[in-house]
Amino acid sequence: METVEITIERREGHGKSAARKLRRAGKVPGVLYGPKRAVASIAVAAAEIERKLTHLEGSHLIRLLHAGRDPELHERMVLLREMQRHPVTGAVLHTDFYEVDLTERLTVSVPLHFVGKAAGVVEGGILQPLLREVEVECLPTEIPEFIAVDVTHLAIHEAVHVGELTLPAGVTPITDRTQPVVTVLPPTVEAPKAAEAPEAAAEGAAAAEATPAPSPEAGGAAAKGGAEK
Repeated sequence: METVEITIERREGHGKSAARKLRRAGKVPGVLYGPKRAVASIAVAAAEIERKLTHLEGSHLIRLLHAGRDPELHERMVLLREMQRHPVTGAVLHTDFYEVDLTERLTVSVPLHFVGKAAGVVEGGILQPLLREVEVECLPTEIPEFIAVDVTHLAIHEAVHVGELTLPAGVTPITDRTQPVVTVLPPTVEAPKAAEAPEAAAEGAAAAEATPAPSPEAGGAAAKGGAEK
């Protein structure tokens, strides 16, 4: 996986007022933290975040660069743990970076890419992804950009499970190996209700024609009998 580089600066102010001031200046407030370091307040240019980070899938290794080569911040290897966005505008409001040790394995989520056209889909079935990503354990330098899942052999009612995924060397799945990630559903056929209605109406009309109507004489006799009583 290609390492992404972004330039950061140390953030001095704190609180909502300082954060709003940073955003007006075209910067995004953030924090840098990790198990072996103190939390540091940083800022990143909003344009750089949009250009380099917002389109990324899954977990990507990022190298932080500091213009003044601050030893606490410069060339730190991190993962983007969280990116907060404005609910209306979608603008990035805050970022959290987690520093990693390149020699220690860690758990990350990796997106799945489904490749090919399933045999069951050719027969009229529907490809149904059940997972969009899986958790794996690996070194930070070995994080896959994505995991390709070949579905061409899948027939209707068949599935690919986590244990069947082809993973790069050094990458171990954490998600349950028996968990299905994609399947092919049978085609759904609705009963032609609209076509049944005219047939039912025709049968009703035929039944009505087959039933003889009472004769005028019978009706008159009944009326006369009633009058005589």
